[in-house]
Amino acid sequence: MSATQAGGGASAWAPAIAAAAVAAISVRAAPGLTGWAGAGLGLLMLAIAAEDVRALRIPDRLNLAAAALGLAQTMASAPGAALPAALDAALRGGAMALAFLAVRLGFRRMRGREGLGLGDVKLAGVAGLWLDWPYLPPMVEIAALGGLALALILRLRQPALKLPDLKLPFGALLAPALWLSWLMQSCAGLFLN
Repeated sequence: MSATQAGGGASAWAPAIAAAAVAAISVRAAPGLTGWAGAGLGLLMLAIAAEDVRALRIPDRLNLAAAALGLAQTMASAPGAALPAALDAALRGGAMALAFLAVRLGFRRMRGREGLGLGDVKLAGVAGLWLDWPYLPPMVEIAALGGLALALILRLRQPALKLPDLKLPFGALLAPALWLSWLMQSCAGLFLN
């Protein structure tokens, strides 16, 4: 029996392979509990990206799970200073959510339609729970450049496509950018210690 007959082809295995790779890379990049928390983050970001591509929506339960895991990981990694670490993470999360909310409201005011969903705003808040200040701007840049690249590819493949009318699942770009930024942050710690 061929792989296609047995399991639906290579594409049927892609989510499982991606999940295994994300978990293995996370655990390898960060030792102990931090690596396992990063694996959880990566798996949640894969789920968020898949759902946003499918439905142009990020479920609250996935954002909430990522937020809870991020806050727990932040507190666990700061023994003796869990409360200050949690407050700092909450400040970063609030700042990111407010910045994305400002973009959302500004876009709606300028264009007369939604351009950024509330799930994206909440996901930006989740990022603040996971990432230190220096890693937040690169995360946004990675996601934005991914969006620009995707829009360009779609435009090249469909010249009649009107870019102002295009709806891109930004959460599907922001979620992997969050995990990649966490990975950079974790690897930077290896070189600084």
